[in-house]
Amino acid sequence: MVCFGGALGSGARYLVALATPRSTLLVNLIGSFCIALAISLMRPSDVRIMIVSGFLGGFTTYSAFNEETLQMLSSGAFGGAAWNVIVTVAGCLAAGYAGLTIARMLR
Repeated sequence: MVCFGGALGSGARYLVALATPRSTLLVNLIGSFCIALAISLMRPSDVRIMIVSGFLGGFTTYSAFNEETLQMLSSGAFGGAAWNVIVTVAGCLAAGYAGLTIARMLR
C-alpha cells in the first residue's frame, strides 16, 4: 500500500514540477496541509498509511528543497536562499496548522 501510494505521489510531484518552477515549495505546502488533515481526520488504517506515508511521502520532498537552497547559496543568491528557507518553513507550518484547524471544524 505504501509503495503504491508512493508511486502515485511521485508521479503527481513530477506533474507539478512540469507546471511550475516553484514546484518544491508548492508540493511541500500542499503536502503539509494534507498530511495534517489526513492524520487528524482518519483513524490509523492501511488507507491512511497509503495516503500519508505513501502518496504524500512521495509527493513532498525535503531533498529537493535542500538541493535548490544549496544551489542558490552556491550561485550567490543569498536573498533567494533565505526567502526559500523562510517561506518553506513558515509556509509549511501554516499549511499544517490550517489542515489541523479544518480537520477540527469537520469533526
